[in-house]
Amino acid sequence: MKLQLKRPLAFFDLETTGTNIGADRIVEISVIKLHPDGTDEARTWRVHPGMPIPLESSLVHGIYDEHIANEKQFVELGQEIADFIHESDLAGYNSNKFDIPMLMEEFLRAGVNFDLDNRHFVDVQNIFHQMEQRTLKAAYQFYCQKEIINAHSAEADTRATMEVLLAQIEKYADVEWEDKKGNKSVPVVGDVEALHKFTNLSRPVDFAGRMVYNEQGEETINFGKHKGKRVEDVLNVEPSYYSWMMQGDFPLYTKRKLEEIYKRWNAKKAAERYQNRAQQMATGEGQQQAAKPAFQNNAPKSSPNVNQGGNQQYNKPFKKKEEPAKPVNDDMLAQLAMKFKKG
Repeated sequence: MKLQLKRPLAFFDLETTGTNIGADRIVEISVIKLHPDGTDEARTWRVHPGMPIPLESSLVHGIYDEHIANEKQFVELGQEIADFIHESDLAGYNSNKFDIPMLMEEFLRAGVNFDLDNRHFVDVQNIFHQMEQRTLKAAYQFYCQKEIINAHSAEADTRATMEVLLAQIEKYADVEWEDKKGNKSVPVVGDVEALHKFTNLSRPVDFAGRMVYNEQGEETINFGKHKGKRVEDVLNVEPSYYSWMMQGDFPLYTKRKLEEIYKRWNAKKAAERYQNRAQQMATGEGQQQAAKPAFQNNAPKSSPNVNQGGNQQYNKPFKKKEEPAKPVNDDMLAQLAMKFKKG
């Protein structure tokens, strides 16, 4: 069975200054875009992170400060990278937990509009771990019977990831899998949407996993004292939790998704307040109408001065027509002088 694509699938891998999504930066990104016709095109960018690369990170990926000293920063490359990926679905190794949120963090810092909605995300590591429980090097050896040449370079790891997925689809074409609830299925198929579902079993809201969807499709907190609670329920009892998260050391994409939830929750609360106020006003008007005399309720509003029953006349209060002020003259001054004349 071959991988069937409705649109390009962009495999990508990042080399970074570290693993803190909110604080670290990308130093290299490689993307291989696999097209529905089976062809692929690859692009690799070295990126100046705007900060020194820690030695322990350089020892892993082999990129040192001098290698990126003259490279552009992500703010200069972000739009070019976004244009290359364009409307592709995304695939990577451990990409759901690290590469996608790290890439989104850089896009958001650079002000690049890159929308994740309506994309599929295939995490090859999740397929591997759920089916075999190993590492990329072992996966490449296990599925492809090859050794990764120049391991920990972005393009070598990206190509290995792509080849592993294609091999996984062949290997698990008819293999049954059982989830924690005992449900059985054949999840590894040549369809990106099905692979998206299988590699996103935790159903994260924000990729970093600070919020996840429950079985009803509602956003819930996935850490700390409110773990397992619906986000909207937390906002109901502790509205300041929103400010705490927005000001805290959380990834920007986590904050963006929280802000979307907060705006939706706030709109609901405003609608509830408006509805309650309308009901109170309606109830108050009813009480006032009940307190009015019967004859007053029956009187035509347009004719308040008509006789009711031929016995009583209800008139509007008489208002004296105001006359314009007269100009001051000599006679008026003389009268005032006589009035206030001292004895």
